Amino acid sequence: MLSQKQVESYREDGYITVRAVFPSEQIAALRQVADEFVEQSRAASEHTADFDLEPGHSAAAPRLRRLKHPEALHPAFDEVFRDERVVEMVAQLVGPAVRHFGGKLNMKSAAFGSAVEWHQDHAFAPRSNDDVLAVGIPLDDMDRENGCLLVVPGSHRGPIYSHYQGDTFAGAVTDPGFEPDPVVPVELKAGDISIHHGRLLHASRPNTNPERSRRLYLGQYCAADAWPLKNIDSTRDNRDANMLRGTAPDAPRYADIPPVPMPDNPRMGAGGSIYENQTEMKRRPLAKPSSERATQRRRRPQGHGPAAPQGPR
Repeated sequence: MLSQKQVESYREDGYITVRAVFPSEQIAALRQVADEFVEQSRAASEHTADFDLEPGHSAAAPRLRRLKHPEALHPAFDEVFRDERVVEMVAQLVGPAVRHFGGKLNMKSAAFGSAVEWHQDHAFAPRSNDDVLAVGIPLDDMDRENGCLLVVPGSHRGPIYSHYQGDTFAGAVTDPGFEPDPVVPVELKAGDISIHHGRLLHASRPNTNPERSRRLYLGQYCAADAWPLKNIDSTRDNRDANMLRGTAPDAPRYADIPPVPMPDNPRMGAGGSIYENQTEMKRRPLAKPSSERATQRRRRPQGHGPAAPQGPR
């Protein structure tokens, strides 16, 4: 259960961390399951309904960067997804009636895990209100070196940025003047959890540690009356689906939040994910090595456009 201080911190900053929620034995079991799926991915040569693959993936050297909806694929993940302690914390933040809408296991293997550029989850799946959040459960200790989550505190109370590049949904903030500030790393131990708001700006850098992986399970939850704006009729017909707590409402609740274009994610529909959307971007500052970003900042003449987003200092 969250303290009042934690609830207030979430309202103000858009994210919180909670220490030592899951025991080491349970986390070890999740790691084993993750390893089993990596082994299964050897048979895949392209993205599938379950696997999102890193560039360079092969049967000899599998590089699985995302396991989609693992809670539907293995009971060990379903157990943490539905954990009563987690659902109770979610209810404290979004209200007594809680619905889930899936999850994913993002994996940054040692020395090559992909970056995720700055984005807001709401831009991918707009809902009738923004009582929407993600719970992160790290399977490994997560720090700056192996690509921990980066956030901009309080950004959930600000604008919802365009995630389009021209007519293409890029899956990341594309405003050339965008400057994430301040950037805070969310460093966690395996078994801790993070909770972040659906409008919070967040990202992660590549894993530069040559030995340590960074595997983060992200479960997605919302108030039961936060209906998806896309396929809203389907939600009405199946309003009891995915309920974890409370009673499903008969209608959505609308909130005064900034409108966003309905995302068109052709690559995600083809078996890809946010990573595939972001390959369309012309400017991907977080995908570059730290040394290259630093060199570019030193070389950039003053008065010639915005600097590349900077990370934690």
